[in-house]
Amino acid sequence: MNTQLLRTFLEVSETLHFRIAGENLGLSQAAVSSRIKQLEIELSASLFDRTHKQLKLTPEGHRLIKHANGILDMWQKAKQDIGMSRHQASQLVIGAMMSIWDIALHSWMQKIHRNIDDVGLFTRIYNPLELRSDILNRKADIGFLFEPPSVDLIKTRKVASIPLHLVTTSKLASTSHNYPNLVSVDYGESINDGYRTFLGEQHQAKHNMSQPKIALDYILEAGGTAYLPKPMTFQLTQQKQLFEVEGAPVFYRDINAIYLEKGQKQELIEQALDLFPVVKSLVKTPVDKPLVSNRPLANPLLDDVLVDELLVDDLLVGSPSLNNSEPTDTV
Repeated sequence: MNTQLLRTFLEVSETLHFRIAGENLGLSQAAVSSRIKQLEIELSASLFDRTHKQLKLTPEGHRLIKHANGILDMWQKAKQDIGMSRHQASQLVIGAMMSIWDIALHSWMQKIHRNIDDVGLFTRIYNPLELRSDILNRKADIGFLFEPPSVDLIKTRKVASIPLHLVTTSKLASTSHNYPNLVSVDYGESINDGYRTFLGEQHQAKHNMSQPKIALDYILEAGGTAYLPKPMTFQLTQQKQLFEVEGAPVFYRDINAIYLEKGQKQELIEQALDLFPVVKSLVKTPVDKPLVSNRPLANPLLDDVLVDELLVDDLLVGSPSLNNSEPTDTV
């Protein structure tokens, strides 16, 4: 099938107008109409209802949208894979939620660049359902989620636990236990319940935000207090732009990698995942409870490869290695 027919169909399905679709694609209205007619002949189905004044998708047209997007995505991936140079024999398509990109993956990709030869990286932002689907359909090779799916064909590996610290822009608030402009960040019900219990009824969040990066940017501009990932706030606390609240418990959010079990790239994927820091777990708790600790963090020894994102000893807790050696206490 000519992929240009599918691209034209998708453009018309969005604009519901042959002329406007043609302008967007650099085609004449007649050329757009001809392509749609050709596609309808190939599929033996009518994709648009032309009987009314305004163009409408038929039920068959609605069903084709999902398949057309999938075919074009697979075609793009195939072109990228085949078009890579002989010196760059493999590619990894990496998908994750935005918040995981912000706190855990940038420096890991730098490690892949330095330690694994002949691999090209392609990154995408997903919601959890789309990511699971694309892993199963081989559109993505590695996915990163907070809550791993229970799917037989998907292999799950915990790669990190992110410490979440209560930080504030007010030095006075860090010791007075008075939390001005409190911002609640959604880390899942188990952790949300844990820090609500600590804060108590007298400290109700004024704002609720889904992404830690959004919450961080907000309190830096407006002032306030929030539970935020340690890798995201470490430099800011060193620079005295943020202050850790004394006595506040530290929660931990697991990050899990998912990939297709027995897939063609399994060896390469596991080689890449082995580059996450390997340290001993700080706290052992039942799996249905959030990790929490009241101890202060040790002075971190900076990983020599991390600049933008400080995944350092006690800032990011890695998972046990796949090899038989004992995990160490250093990154």
